[in-house]
Amino acid sequence: MDRIDKLTARIDGLEGRVIAHRRMFQKLLDLSSESVRAQILRWLEDREVMLDGQEDPGVISGPEAALELALSDEMRLLHDLAAASRSRFEAS
Repeated sequence: MDRIDKLTARIDGLEGRVIAHRRMFQKLLDLSSESVRAQILRWLEDREVMLDGQEDPGVISGPEAALELALSDEMRLLHDLAAASRSRFEAS
């Protein structure tokens, strides 16, 4: 297996883990009370922006910003998932 194949396999493995964690998060939200879902939404809202307070990802560049940008983006996606879960429960 060459380096590209190993890298592709590693990326696929990481993506699979992220998907599994999102599914688990969704199930936990579905089993949670409205007050817990609201607390989770607030917690995620506080973490959608990078820790240094920069809302513009172009302000910080370079490889050192990649992890922070990915973390911020994932928190935003989890927030959207939690908000959708909350909307489903309010509609039912």
